Amino acid sequence: MTEPITRTGHVPAFPAAYHEGQLMQLTIVDVAHGGWCVARPDDGPVVFVRHALPGETVRARITEVTSRLARADAVEILTPSPDRVQAPCPHAGPGRCGGCDWQHAALPAQRSLKAVVIRQQLRRLAGLNREVTVEPLPGDEEPGAGLGWRTRVQFAVRPDGVAGLRAHRSHEVIDIGECLIAHPGVTDLGLPTRRWPATSSVEALVSAGSGERAVIISRDGAGPAGSAPPDVPGADAVLSRAGRRLTPVRGRAYLSQRAAGRDWRVGAGAFWQVHPAAADVLTNAVMTALEPRPGDVAVDLYCGAGLFAGVLAPAVGPGGIVAGVEADAAAVRDARHNLRRWPWARVHKGDVAAVLRRGAETLPPARLVVADPPRSGLARAVIDYLGAAEQGAARFAYVSCDPATLARDVGLLLARGWVLAGLRAFDAFPMTHHVECVATLIRDPA
Repeated sequence: MTEPITRTGHVPAFPAAYHEGQLMQLTIVDVAHGGWCVARPDDGPVVFVRHALPGETVRARITEVTSRLARADAVEILTPSPDRVQAPCPHAGPGRCGGCDWQHAALPAQRSLKAVVIRQQLRRLAGLNREVTVEPLPGDEEPGAGLGWRTRVQFAVRPDGVAGLRAHRSHEVIDIGECLIAHPGVTDLGLPTRRWPATSSVEALVSAGSGERAVIISRDGAGPAGSAPPDVPGADAVLSRAGRRLTPVRGRAYLSQRAAGRDWRVGAGAFWQVHPAAADVLTNAVMTALEPRPGDVAVDLYCGAGLFAGVLAPAVGPGGIVAGVEADAAAVRDARHNLRRWPWARVHKGDVAAVLRRGAETLPPARLVVADPPRSGLARAVIDYLGAAEQGAARFAYVSCDPATLARDVGLLLARGWVLAGLRAFDAFPMTHHVECVATLIRDPA
């Protein structure tokens, strides 16, 4: 039996409300943050649609209904966009793997969609109308690129031991066999091709510079007491995770990463950019934004393993000061190791907000500030710190992986005397909706 379709502009087949499973014919008019497209039916609330592109007419199945909106999957493309391509992965599509959002769009179109989202967020949350171009990273400029870049992949494990990736907005684990955006060094470990009994997740990471590989195994407690995680041939290190604690089972607890012309020690559980080219590109962008001079004082908030502090230290020289702040104890150890050549660079362990509240007794007044916060954006204490003219900050480089929190924080800083002097956006996560930005803010001289 053919299911009824609601066509926009006509009397709806379901006049009371949308309901899950309902099929609708929709015209896609825009893109939205999070990998969604937008349809605005005449006879109902807005519908956020996955697997579609702006300008398309699609047959969509409602997957979720709230009091204000509905969500849907495009299950049939009636009028395709010229930007539509065949998704390279057979697991990309409605009800399948949720790891990628835009495999059905050509790479230039993906970047254009991300640029639109950044502009939307800046306009809505910061009151700014600004043109944005999303730049490809080295290696992703050519057609057919955008695969094989992700140097860290965490696979969820089903009760039957199958390792896979979760469906979109679901706990369901999809048996993918191979992830096409995973770096070859991850793929070659073959984690999804074997069974993982008594395991909740298994994570692979590779250093694109050194080729070193590590695997992190999280047990679910169902195995025999005291049982060791299985070994992984081809991995240089195997670690066991219990909560936030990592214990080496074999090999060392860190990888040697390469960026900015040197090696960096980075713990297996610590943050590092997952695209092989991202660390170099972002470091260059931050240095361009800050314009460091000999004798400068610089603060690196959420400094992780010390990447930005480590390029600022030689730039400010022995007459300057670099102070990093990081909450994660393992990352602090890495950062101190990575900065050991420059005695004028120090790393303070602690929550960024708490360290800032301690004031000048911990951090000196700094002309330059860089921050690379988590997706939730800057802590309010950071906004207050930057807004206090007596702190002396004149240039701020804000590295962000979330356009919404970036725009929110830029709006707050504009109200505190800062000016958005520059914004660069990078497609550091091809095939997904994620995008990396570096905003340059300067203190308004007026």
